Amino acid sequence: MIDIKFLRENPDIVRENIKKKFQDHKLPLVDEVLELDEKNRKIKLHGDDLRMNRNNLSSKIGMLMREGKKDEAEDIKKQVTNINEELVSNEKLELEYSEKIKEIMMKIPNIIHESVPIGKSDLENVEVQKYGEPIVPSYEIPYHTEIMESLCGIDLDSARRVAGNGFYYLMGDVARLHSSILSYARDFMINKGFTYCVPPFMIRSDVVTGVMSFEEMDAMMYKIEGEDLYLIGTSEHSMIGKFKNQILPKNELPYTMTSYSPCFRKEKGAHGIEERGVYRIHQFEKQEMIVVCEPQDSYMWYDKLWSYTVELFRSLDIPVRTLECCSGDLADLKAKSVDVEAWSPRQQK
Repeated sequence: MIDIKFLRENPDIVRENIKKKFQDHKLPLVDEVLELDEKNRKIKLHGDDLRMNRNNLSSKIGMLMREGKKDEAEDIKKQVTNINEELVSNEKLELEYSEKIKEIMMKIPNIIHESVPIGKSDLENVEVQKYGEPIVPSYEIPYHTEIMESLCGIDLDSARRVAGNGFYYLMGDVARLHSSILSYARDFMINKGFTYCVPPFMIRSDVVTGVMSFEEMDAMMYKIEGEDLYLIGTSEHSMIGKFKNQILPKNELPYTMTSYSPCFRKEKGAHGIEERGVYRIHQFEKQEMIVVCEPQDSYMWYDKLWSYTVELFRSLDIPVRTLECCSGDLADLKAKSVDVEAWSPRQQK
């Protein structure tokens, strides 16, 4: 989320950033939050004045009582009571403004990095580099699910009966291969000096709102009814939450962690025929990379992280390419992002 001080001092930069993300419908939010911020600051100043006045009056009560001026002391007590009542109303309004400001600020996209290409959708993402040569075999490649079924390694029908579409049973050697790949990714990152972590698979709403926009949350996450808990869509959310409200010793930075978790996603919307099988499923497992570092080191770590992803795929001899995500394809909380795409011989893309 953008710092309110930055928005207050640079409203035109924030507006231009909104335009670069092709979210012109959010432009009025800037003026709305500036107006609320001005009101909120006036309310806070008024509250400070009330507290100072109350403290001054309260200090006189004891003195007047010692001097035997009981009636004057009682009059001041009434003034203090009135001030306290006004303070309650003032603090309620201050909280109301603060919550409304935070709600609006969560909808305003973060400032994108100057290197991000400008574009409306993922169709305008820019290919940066290819690693390895894509191969198209001379024979027709079956769907991945057909290969797994021929090895008795997947049962989609039973999963549909148990949980509906978007789930599967993995069995036998295919299940073992699945676990082995996760172990390989885990050890790959441990060998890079990262600390292995298994985080909570549920997080509270205040953690969710700290790591994604309301729109993303509604589209992705499953809520536990009757509780302030959500199933995680990726372990990075839980891992980022680990540092919530913490003051981190500078000499311990950076924190470099690799986390394993199952992930749960609604995956709303229709998907193409090439995504049938075990693409776009509601439950899957993931090995994640998380770094908490000083701001000036963030882009150095950014480059390291995507390069580790490329290196992992290439160590398995899988051709990949990197795509620089354009402004319109960036999630609102992101300043910059790169996709690493693996070559699919079946889809030839």
